[in-house]
Amino acid sequence: MTWFLTLAGKRALITGGTQGAGAATVALFRDLGARVLTTARKAADLPDDLFVAADLTTLAGCDSVAAAVRDRMGGVDIIVHMLGGSSAPGGGFAALGEAEWEAELDLNLRPALRLDRALVPGMVAQGSGVVVHVTSIQALLPLPEATTAYASAKAALSVYSKSLSKEVAPRGVRVVRVAPGWIETEASVRLAERVAADAGTDLDGGRRIIMDSLGGIPLGRPSRPAEVASLIAFLASDRAASITGTEYVIDGGTVPTA
Repeated sequence: MTWFLTLAGKRALITGGTQGAGAATVALFRDLGARVLTTARKAADLPDDLFVAADLTTLAGCDSVAAAVRDRMGGVDIIVHMLGGSSAPGGGFAALGEAEWEAELDLNLRPALRLDRALVPGMVAQGSGVVVHVTSIQALLPLPEATTAYASAKAALSVYSKSLSKEVAPRGVRVVRVAPGWIETEASVRLAERVAADAGTDLDGGRRIIMDSLGGIPLGRPSRPAEVASLIAFLASDRAASITGTEYVIDGGTVPTA
């Protein structure tokens, strides 16, 4: 029997789907036959029926996306929470005031809570569905100088995801987590270029500095957006029908294991 992966006939919402691993996931889902609605704050070069501009750090933005899912697709079979990132300053915990903490929670935790609250009941009602929460290895390996708030928000997302999975699995809805390490997106390349310039080295040297700050990547390189997308697509597919409540790390071996 030929082994193949398909998402044909599936209705999917992928947040943060216009750049990096999010854009790669949108493209792969569409190639595999899914109908995909994606989101970002700014307008994208996508047909109107496939994109909604919304600020998911706000309740109103989440409500508008949930309404678009219902109006344009009549519901959803797969939700992939790709949205995330950090704008917090360096300087450790003392540099994080109320505004910085709120910004990290509003970007990395609350959109998933709000969209799940709006859309997962529909999955439960239809007796099927998959929710993928994209967390981060920072929940296990936070960098105290720079990622305390981001890592804390992602850790909270992971615990919430596990709890949700236990609640809805008996009713046909699977909930899984994907925890990337460093992904070589356009933004991360720009970061490596800045690090390289500051250190007086080339792009490869900048990459090495970043990898060393993470404790090393045994594979010797960051993950690629398409690789992250492939893992998400498999977990969202019927090929993974008995997988729920677990977290899959894709980090080139960054997180030490026994």
